[in-house]
Amino acid sequence: MKTVPIVDLTPWFQGGAADRAQVAGRVDQALREIGFLLVTGHGVPPELRAGVRAAAKRFFALPDEVKRRYAVTVGGRGWLPPGVEANGYAEGTPTPPDLKETFAVGADDPIGDPLIDAEWFLRNVWPPEVPELRSLVTEYLARMRALADELLVVCAAALGLPDGFFTSRAGHPSYTMNINRYPPLSQVGPPEPGQFRIGPHTDFGTVTVLDRQQGVGGLQVFTLDGEWIDAPYAEDSFTINIGDLLARWTGDRWRSTRHRVLPPDPSAPDEELVSLIYFYECDPLAEVESLGPPIGTVTHPPVIAHEYLMEKLKAITV
Repeated sequence: MKTVPIVDLTPWFQGGAADRAQVAGRVDQALREIGFLLVTGHGVPPELRAGVRAAAKRFFALPDEVKRRYAVTVGGRGWLPPGVEANGYAEGTPTPPDLKETFAVGADDPIGDPLIDAEWFLRNVWPPEVPELRSLVTEYLARMRALADELLVVCAAALGLPDGFFTSRAGHPSYTMNINRYPPLSQVGPPEPGQFRIGPHTDFGTVTVLDRQQGVGGLQVFTLDGEWIDAPYAEDSFTINIGDLLARWTGDRWRSTRHRVLPPDPSAPDEELVSLIYFYECDPLAEVESLGPPIGTVTHPPVIAHEYLMEKLKAITV
């Protein structure tokens, strides 16, 4: 594939077996060849997404001295200030910090294991300065969990597996949502050499659900031909990709694809973008074993999900 395809999920939700098989086949092809797709017909109301984005922008507009009350590092819940994350490090490439700030939330229902709870089910932080943020984000998280689970059912169908093959290991999953603000060039000034809004990296978990805005300094995807291409934008779509854990699970049948967010561009000095990024994983204690032939092509050693993911998160922390 030379571009990221758009897949309408309406036939999956409303059609018969043949319709669902066709959708699953398109997803399989996209994940094998480029690792990304856009989905429409997902059922998440645009008003909710707009509401979350507007509330987040009110938080980001607060003075830094107020936001610092909620400051955390990568993996925490709250405000990740500019300078604390460099995604390029995940590839072993030292880069300047990513040009963004983040409000992070995630799964907060503990499982009763102190070690796991302290790493993956932290208490979310809700700044009283923006009281509407809590209800909006909580509803959005529920919608994302449902959509991510449905995407895992599609993934199972694409591989000819029982519907619950992946979701049976996501009964009490970990997940994180990053609300990223990419400041305009007029605020941050020219980027340093090798600096991006988000440096080149792959995601770490199972599926990522991205709600993004169209912009000059936007998302790029690395193709099998070794080229960076702009990801297309479609109104009322989500951008979907898989992470390293799911690629490993499929025996590398599917690609966990490198991607990046370009730095602010001089042609749009006042461009400010806000992305809603939902990173889905699975049960932290789940053992992930590669699917062998004829599904997969590489048999990786089994890993425990939370151990594998924690190493990945440590790599990108500045």
